[in-house]
Amino acid sequence: MEGLPTPGERIVATVTTLNGEATHEGLVLPPSAPKHISLKLDNGYNVNYPQDSIVSWESVASNQPVASTELHTPKASDDLPRVRLIHTGGTIASKVDYATGAVDARFEPEEMLDAIPELASIAQLEAVKIGNMFSDDIRPQHWNIISEACAAAFADGCRGVVISHGTDTMHITASAIGFAFAGKGETPPGPIAMVGSQRSSDRGSSDATENLLAAVHWAAYGPQPTGDAGDACVVVMHDTQSDGTMAIHSGFAVRKMHSSRRDAFQAVNGQPLARISIMPNGYETQLTPDYERRRSESQAREKTSRPSMFETGQRIAQFVAGPWLHAEHIEAIVATGVQGVVIHGTGLGHLPIDDPQKDAPENVQLWRVLTRCMNRELPVVIVNQCINGPVDMNVYSKGRKQIDMGILGHGISSTPEAITVKTHWCLSQGMELKDALTRNLCGEHRDNLHE
Repeated sequence: MEGLPTPGERIVATVTTLNGEATHEGLVLPPSAPKHISLKLDNGYNVNYPQDSIVSWESVASNQPVASTELHTPKASDDLPRVRLIHTGGTIASKVDYATGAVDARFEPEEMLDAIPELASIAQLEAVKIGNMFSDDIRPQHWNIISEACAAAFADGCRGVVISHGTDTMHITASAIGFAFAGKGETPPGPIAMVGSQRSSDRGSSDATENLLAAVHWAAYGPQPTGDAGDACVVVMHDTQSDGTMAIHSGFAVRKMHSSRRDAFQAVNGQPLARISIMPNGYETQLTPDYERRRSESQAREKTSRPSMFETGQRIAQFVAGPWLHAEHIEAIVATGVQGVVIHGTGLGHLPIDDPQKDAPENVQLWRVLTRCMNRELPVVIVNQCINGPVDMNVYSKGRKQIDMGILGHGISSTPEAITVKTHWCLSQGMELKDALTRNLCGEHRDNLHE
């Protein structure tokens, strides 16, 4: 078809569909497939049609408002608590590029504060930018930078800290910050809340505003963290698909369970610590009974101003147990000089290392290579592929064989990510992994597994 519109052009197009002709107005995107045309509609959704279904199109003027460069953030009262927003990027700090239709992490922290004037009624909020990254690009060196930025905020007199972060690895970073501040038996000086969003801040369906309001409220008025109830670093996200209530999750006991839903973050092996509801006349915080119990049973800890750091040179290899796990895979990776191996085990934490019918020599080879890892004192840790439930290698003979081999992980009830982070953190601190892994250092293990 001759004379097709170019990406970035705004058009009105008439197309043929199975139900007759339809008219759409939107931005032309790079095509999603050869010989197709893609449009981003004003409601945020994309439509795609074959070129030969385009009856006609015409270019129209853009109705997108031109963003003002002026910021008008209202001044908060000096009587309000001071909270520092540590800005790392992610969808909460993203907006649509209307030339391409793509979402890009380029929303500055000052713009976020300017866009949500209600924040000024909660706290004296100040922003520090340490990056504009999507969370899949975050590495252990960034955990250290974030921890140091949190410590600096508390040293400056802030009551709490909010970390804006992409959602894809937010639960991993939350575990890292939790161990950094509480793994050695201490507690952070104040609340640390991680917050993100599933929809970019400039979309009508965005969850960014309510998530950020709740996170700042928790940092400003939430209970002081005990350090041993899994509350050293929390994750604040929508409790359900609906607006109005945000869940406060332990950073050690939460996981992103859905790629796009607004309630993607769900508690693992337990409940949220609390919920914050945004009411017409303010905010209502309700601690869950389990968190209240854990707080009442917690032991007093000293506040730390010096979080422990992660050794960025540590390499932790991860594998998934199942029909495709072979000895040569582990051998090849171990040869690169990794300091630990984490395997996502099946069921209660099992590996394919038996050959009862004498027709799967691959299993015996896997047993042998893992035994060699034990002989070289290379730690091998089993985490839970099932996500919920404990790793219990004492139930079946298979698991007991793994315990006898020296494979670690029996008795853990944390998320796979929290245990992998803990493995890295323990090795970074020079701790004996066999002893530390199953000890409940800062609430990462759940003492009651809810249905």
